[in-house]
Amino acid sequence: MDGNPRHGVLPDGPDTAGTLSGAASRPAGTPKAVGIVWALLGLNTLGSAGAKTIVALPRSLIQMVTMGALAAAFALALMLNLRLRIRASAFVFLLSLLLVPSVISSANLEVGFGALFRCARLALFVGTLWLLSRWWDGSLTFVRHHVRMYFAVLGSVAAGLVVSPGTALPEYYGGRLVGALWPLTPPQIGQYAAVIIGLTVLLVLGRRVDRTSAAVVIVASLVLLALTHTRTATLGLLLGLALAIGSLILTSSAARRFFTWAVLCATVAAVVFSSALQAWFLRGQSKENFSNLTGRAKVWDALLAAPRTTSEYLFGTGLGDKSFGGLPIDNSWLAVYNEQGLIGVALVAAFIIVLGGVALLRPPSLSRACAIFLISYVAISSYTEAGLGDASPYLLHLALAASLLAAPAADTPLTKAAPLTTSAVPRQRIPRWARNREVN
Repeated sequence: MDGNPRHGVLPDGPDTAGTLSGAASRPAGTPKAVGIVWALLGLNTLGSAGAKTIVALPRSLIQMVTMGALAAAFALALMLNLRLRIRASAFVFLLSLLLVPSVISSANLEVGFGALFRCARLALFVGTLWLLSRWWDGSLTFVRHHVRMYFAVLGSVAAGLVVSPGTALPEYYGGRLVGALWPLTPPQIGQYAAVIIGLTVLLVLGRRVDRTSAAVVIVASLVLLALTHTRTATLGLLLGLALAIGSLILTSSAARRFFTWAVLCATVAAVVFSSALQAWFLRGQSKENFSNLTGRAKVWDALLAAPRTTSEYLFGTGLGDKSFGGLPIDNSWLAVYNEQGLIGVALVAAFIIVLGGVALLRPPSLSRACAIFLISYVAISSYTEAGLGDASPYLLHLALAASLLAAPAADTPLTKAAPLTTSAVPRQRIPRWARNREVN
């Protein structure tokens, strides 16, 4: 792997141990406002339905804020990229193709005019990603934007927990942590915490963040993750980190040390705290309820057994609220099958396979490890969470992975080669005695 022979990671910039602000590691030519666009995209994907908040927020107001954030993100990205310079991206291209079955199925209005509204939202989301692709160069710039954005969201969750613990740990969610200031569900909070922890751990291994600020982020996020009792996020974090760190083991001594200590600590914890871990994992559920994935399996069986027309098989029934029979589907693949048909499933599988394939072909690096973590986490979460067929945090995670796997800007057609100047060519020194000598 190209990089520091001591740590096995090549710095993105002159500073190899900065803070999470990452000003020194931001590539030249990347405007600071790009981080604002990324944050606005994240705000749009927070959703408008969830737990009860301290101050009741009308759903119409929340939708106005989230959709306004998306419109503002697109407008700001367009202002930053007026020349419409974009980079080739197989991920965003396949995501654009996903609009085709979405529009075809939604045009039937089987699920109402809301389907067309969701199509427009997805189109704006994809368009903003195209505009941002200009600055995708394989650096860690967007990783820092991602961590700061979701850590701010977790900060609001922590503030709600301090202000009103009863609202933040409600009985109707079994005492699991929810958003008391903004309506966030336990799986959402668990997802944000797990992604932040994984990315920050990798930044620490690559010496891209100081350990004090990283410890604050990791410890605070771990506490919130534990309070959510989210099993999918926890498994995604552990397995995703294992794969990501495994990709660095051969080239990074820091990764080898961390992996060794992590395995040792996990083994000791599994032996000493086995009963406590089992109780946390089961969340007071019976083994039968756990085997049915908290009732998800019944919804999945009903969805697959429902009769469908040929058009619905191919294109689905239109973008909806990811539910079937009034119950959440909680599976990305079945939700895409229900709303965008088999064509949608094929496109979603294609962009995940493409990202995974590119990650495997890239040489070991910190950017590649972060991308592997994100792709693995999304793939694992897709079994019990929906969102791969519509604008969601999962698509934003994959977009971040695509930015990490992009080739450096100097290797793309968008960057013109610097003109060859005379100063760049070393001049041959001619001895003085030979300058006036005639050639016979």
